[in-house]
Amino acid sequence: MVMAMGNRSSGFGVHASMRSTGPDRYGPPNDGASAVDRSGVTPDLVARLVVRVRELYGPSPSDLERMCWTVVHEHHHGAMPSEYDIREVDEDLYLAVLTASRQSLQ
Repeated sequence: MVMAMGNRSSGFGVHASMRSTGPDRYGPPNDGASAVDRSGVTPDLVARLVVRVRELYGPSPSDLERMCWTVVHEHHHGAMPSEYDIREVDEDLYLAVLTASRQSLQ
């Protein structure tokens, strides 16, 4: 899970207590052949959320980490986060959306 906490410049990141503790946390590594990973993240969902990032923030968002987090928050909780909202979001989905968003900018 990703929380809106931390000392990063964007204020968004993975809380230390939620980082993976080792390779067995989610079972064997995913070789990428599966269309759905263990967390339920699908390429279609990621693509839809990347489109949502671009719809809301344009083709070159200024703070991509924060923008991706807000879109995943909206998907997960049904509403955009408020200023002090620290509810958790799916870490795997957030990272997939962030990675895909970065790739779409190149």
